[in-house]
Amino acid sequence: TIDDIKRGYKRQSLQMHPDKLAQKGQTVTEADQARFTRMKEAYEVLSDPHKRETYDAIGSRGMKWIEEPFSIDPQEMAHNFVSSSTLDRSKIFSIFVVVAIIVLIQPLLICLQVDGKFGNTCKWIAVLTPLWVWNAFIFFYHTRVIMMGEVKRPDHIPEEDWIDPLPMSKRIIGMVRFLLFFIFELQAALHLDNIISYPWVIVFVPLFVLEIYGLKQKFSQSKMTIVTIEEFEAQAGKPFSDLTEEEKEVFAEKYIVVPSTTSEGYIAADKLIANAKQEVMKIGLRCVFLALLVLQLDKDLRWKWWIIFAPFFVTSLCICCGNLQRHAEVQQYVVDKLDPSGAGATDYGAMEEGESVPLTDSEKEEIKSRLYQSSSKLFGSCCSQTFLVILVFLILGKLGGASFSSIWIISPFLFFVSIILCLLGCMIFCVTPIDDDEMMFDSQNPSTASAYFNMDGANVFAGSPTPTANVATSDAVTEVAAPAPAAKVQPESPPTKSTPNVVTADAMAPATVSQIVKNNETVISAPEVEKPSSQGAPVDLIDAKPSGKETTVDEDGVIVPTPSEIDDLD
Repeated sequence: TIDDIKRGYKRQSLQMHPDKLAQKGQTVTEADQARFTRMKEAYEVLSDPHKRETYDAIGSRGMKWIEEPFSIDPQEMAHNFVSSSTLDRSKIFSIFVVVAIIVLIQPLLICLQVDGKFGNTCKWIAVLTPLWVWNAFIFFYHTRVIMMGEVKRPDHIPEEDWIDPLPMSKRIIGMVRFLLFFIFELQAALHLDNIISYPWVIVFVPLFVLEIYGLKQKFSQSKMTIVTIEEFEAQAGKPFSDLTEEEKEVFAEKYIVVPSTTSEGYIAADKLIANAKQEVMKIGLRCVFLALLVLQLDKDLRWKWWIIFAPFFVTSLCICCGNLQRHAEVQQYVVDKLDPSGAGATDYGAMEEGESVPLTDSEKEEIKSRLYQSSSKLFGSCCSQTFLVILVFLILGKLGGASFSSIWIISPFLFFVSIILCLLGCMIFCVTPIDDDEMMFDSQNPSTASAYFNMDGANVFAGSPTPTANVATSDAVTEVAAPAPAAKVQPESPPTKSTPNVVTADAMAPATVSQIVKNNETVISAPEVEKPSSQGAPVDLIDAKPSGKETTVDEDGVIVPTPSEIDDLD
């Protein structure tokens, strides 16, 4: 029981606590501290039923990831992923495929039912089976949330600063909203199957209730006023810190108090009010659409369907225009920041240079962040609303008697999901691990890495992986240290003549390799190479063996390569 666990924890704490061990004269080691920490973590899990269920389901590591998502090491996850087998990757990909099927199965069934593919005897209540299963899971979730009880305050948060993130009123409202929507779905299915015959307006009553409730919430937010602390204190008649909690709650229903008009809180409050106004507009137009749809279904007005769906076009236009206006306001804010006098055009490059505009680095980052967020929101809203308009046009075409399949209505979703699955498949199955042992250079030595990858025009001797230096284009010497071990090779010599020791091209690695270009002739030499005597056979450093053909020897006794050999080097 819980009492047994508490007694056991107290008994073990008296024996294992580092302070108790120190009082006994024992030396507290890291192992003792880790042992006590492990015991304390076990007590926290066993004493909390929710944590205990989570631990039994996914273990300690999974529970740590849930409680501290940012504790996951991205490099460890990437390493585990690239080293996983094809079977494990197939399991991961199958999860995404199953999610896509779950999302698309209900729209596909509805389209097939509209096209009559299931016959005239098929009932809508059966076609919507995936929806009923999904509703069962949602109902179970809301039930668990309500029965979960009050969220406990963490120990590191003072009681006066603690705010319940999930109060019981919010949980109950969530359950009521779900039940209203479920009632609408059930009534619509029964009405389509002719099981019930009362007017459609009764079927849509739950939706009207939801929209009116949402309109009430957003309308109160849209009417709120942003005031600074000084303005608030002037209206309240006393300092803000002297207000009671009840007075603060009353003022919070009408005002949003911010430190100043240039603070981050003012920007967030302004965005909140703007979003609330946009939601009021959207809810109002949705109510107009529902009213027109009910009149069309119950009164048989025989209006054109584009008139019924006109609120959608108006909504899309207002959303795009509203975001465009917000973007223009952000641009004007940037202009005022960079050019307060308004004397000339704004130089956005000054944001990076910081010469003509005296702005701090934080102000520059704020300006760039606001511009980026505003541009992204404008682009995203325009794209989403264009997608919605295309979908509405497809629905209007089908309602107007077009002969194409209803599948075309959800074709944009099918195309989008297919692209995502293809990209995920390529990402999951095409990623391969990199074996560090196969790398032929030291990652800590950039010169060897450059030589290995043949960077900066570096050449590699034919038939040998040993890197060489860059070829100079003037009377200069470029030296690069090669990574291979030192070795001297005694080339073959004629039996009647002695040949000095010569370093070949494949064994020049330990020394400093030099390449000299003089008079358009490339000469390869090494400081360790002894100058061959005039009595020895000419040594060809390219072939690493005595040459039997006529060759040209320079003043140092080194054979000058022929043009064809120079081409082979290149």
